Amino acid sequence: MSYAVTLIPGDGIGPELATATRSVLEATGIAFEWDVQQAGEATIASEGTPLPERVIESIRRNGVAIKGPITTPVGSGFRSVNVGLRQALELYANVRPARSMQGVETRYQNVDLIIVRENTEDLYAGIEHRVGPDAAESIKIITRAASQRIARYAFEYAVRNGRRKVTAVHKANIMKLSDGLFLESCQQVAAEYEGRVAFEDRIVDNMCMQLVQKPELYDVLVLPNLYGDIVSDLAAGLVGGLGVAPGANIGEKAAVFEPVHGSAPKYAGQDKANPTALILSAALMLRHLGETDAAAAVERAVREVIAGGETITADLGGRAGTREFADAVATRVRASV
Repeated sequence: MSYAVTLIPGDGIGPELATATRSVLEATGIAFEWDVQQAGEATIASEGTPLPERVIESIRRNGVAIKGPITTPVGSGFRSVNVGLRQALELYANVRPARSMQGVETRYQNVDLIIVRENTEDLYAGIEHRVGPDAAESIKIITRAASQRIARYAFEYAVRNGRRKVTAVHKANIMKLSDGLFLESCQQVAAEYEGRVAFEDRIVDNMCMQLVQKPELYDVLVLPNLYGDIVSDLAAGLVGGLGVAPGANIGEKAAVFEPVHGSAPKYAGQDKANPTALILSAALMLRHLGETDAAAAVERAVREVIAGGETITADLGGRAGTREFADAVATRVRASV
């Protein structure tokens, strides 16, 4: 059996990471038909947009994509391609695991968190406008349907993966209508899982403090879009940073897997970037496809290479290049499948 997968190399270091990840995936022995689609800064000049419709159609056709990082300008320029993909394909669940790895220097050990972020509304819906020359307004959208859907995804994830608890994160003490509706929706869904998965809620600022003080108390977190973006980066910081943080965007008809970090254009073409986050995102893709043994082999290989400390990239304290690191991971994958 082979899988048709849309491959979006991305900007900056993205193409190097995509090549590295592709080599690791092919080491599993699984057959892939790669539908390579360019998007981002490179397509603006040639096609007038960073997200051509052909990219979206490719993902709709294949149902699954893996994407390298794409540059998003700050304050001006084109809108985030990531947000555009999520909205166009209704990728409502953003899933970001944060798990400690031996060999990655951090202040914490044994962190094992799953951040489940609602991906389609909240302030990230992009409904904003000027209200005069010196003021702007953004509209926060929270609906019961989207809130219940993401809560149910979090609880179903917990059931499927043997997780013990779901924590809803909100600011309902201040935003009583919008975040209040999110919390109420989570409570309603939690009642359906009583006796199977524990449930609690935390105010978002307190949640950030708690994660820094005692991350071992938490398991699966479910959050609205903006808080999820912020807290998932905090969680990545607990386990070594964005360079080792994978991500998945899941919808009813399509899924896109991508690293959390940016495109780092100043390192492009230098064979220096750490491909761990994209490789681990590829492992999430394998699990999504039902290839759980291959996914476990990839995750195990990454962990073994990093723990060994001999073939690791500069950000992890080593001297290996992107390609050398990926080759070491691929070699271990081939030996175990």
